[in-house]
Amino acid sequence: MFTGLVEEIGTVQSILKGSRSASIVIKAKKVLENIKLGDSIATNGVCLTVIAFSSDSFQVDVMAETMRKTNLNNLTPGSKVNLERALMLGDRLGGHLVSGHIDGVGIIKDFRREDNAIWVSIAAPSNILKYVIYKGSIAIDGISLTVAYVDNEIFKVSVIPHTKEITTLLTKNIGEEVNLEGDMIGKYIERFLSFKEEAPSKLEVDMEFLSNHGFL
Repeated sequence: MFTGLVEEIGTVQSILKGSRSASIVIKAKKVLENIKLGDSIATNGVCLTVIAFSSDSFQVDVMAETMRKTNLNNLTPGSKVNLERALMLGDRLGGHLVSGHIDGVGIIKDFRREDNAIWVSIAAPSNILKYVIYKGSIAIDGISLTVAYVDNEIFKVSVIPHTKEITTLLTKNIGEEVNLEGDMIGKYIERFLSFKEEAPSKLEVDMEFLSNHGFL
């Protein structure tokens, strides 16, 4: 589990792509503190497992499904990525509960300045927008942000200067992909409501039933 509060920006040092998967080495500093093999680090919001590390970098394997569903497929050496270590029990939850399981990607459509903030408009498919709620939370490339507008095609967030400084979001270009993870509470509610308890069929007891079952 993560909070969506990015700890630092890492740099892709190398990426070795297979036919559909990849192995990525990322240069970092803060997230390497007390790191262990098997630790989880959210990379652009994707929960990845550390398989090797050094004093200034860590390595992760990315499976084919993750490459298909996220923007990690677009990474190249030198790419910047948002990094966050997994939440520890007892930590403050300053963002919102983020699983690191990406629902899909959105496309940046527009940037617009308003005073000290930047509005970011993102187009997303309907299967993601159904989880986007006005004033609710959403993780964009692993960044916990509040939805300030949503319709049937796009949603908007407003980014303060602090978020601009510690994440990659405002370094992106119009048309670039961002990883999206909707609020998990909405997904659980949808799943629960999809199950309708079937009422058992009415059992009719008559002379034929009693005869067939040896009572007559």
